[in-house]
Amino acid sequence: MEFDFLEGEVLLFDKPEGWTSFDLVKKVRGLIKRHMGIQKIKVGHAGTLDPLATGLMILCTGKMTKQISRFQNLDKNYVAKLEFGKTTPSFDTETDVDHYYPYDHITHEKLLKVLDGFIGTQEQYPPAYSAKNIKGERAYKLARKGEKVVPKPHTITISRLELLSFDLPFCSFQVDCSKGTYIRALVRDIGKSLDSGAVMTALTRTRIGEYKLSDAYSIKNFENILSGM
Repeated sequence: MEFDFLEGEVLLFDKPEGWTSFDLVKKVRGLIKRHMGIQKIKVGHAGTLDPLATGLMILCTGKMTKQISRFQNLDKNYVAKLEFGKTTPSFDTETDVDHYYPYDHITHEKLLKVLDGFIGTQEQYPPAYSAKNIKGERAYKLARKGEKVVPKPHTITISRLELLSFDLPFCSFQVDCSKGTYIRALVRDIGKSLDSGAVMTALTRTRIGEYKLSDAYSIKNFENILSGM
């Protein structure tokens, strides 16, 4: 296998849980620099994943970093798990529970009806704990300082929303959606629509456009390939 990192490569990676998107970029950049024996090379990613999420990230190197926006605009597929009956400020398990809600009234039929209602184009309010810019600062930094953060809504499109499992208080689903869709915010809205609360407990990005997680490198695999070249 041959790479031309300076001319530009498009690399698919499976981001590990607990890593930030920048952690992945920094690790890959370091491996490439060491492999090539150089001091500098451009490496960028085409779409952030939260630290608690796993799955597909597209990284571009060298001259291909100028093409990043082309990948950012592609639709995406996620598999998510949620737990009903509670909420957190971040809409996932990164922050502590702030409210508990009843959930015994939720049925399989009610859930399917609610999920069907989210298919289409709509306005979505991003989480306060997000990378959105608010007055020149990342929203999550303001939220962690205890400041009230109200991000502006933006337009998203959900083309498919499929229930994969249902076992109260848990369920899992698969979603095809446009750029800018926050699955944590979708989980929040699903809970509200069922007169309960919900937090996202796991998230995996499985596809970006035609690029699939099944074709992605693990960090260890990529390191081994470079070592064998």
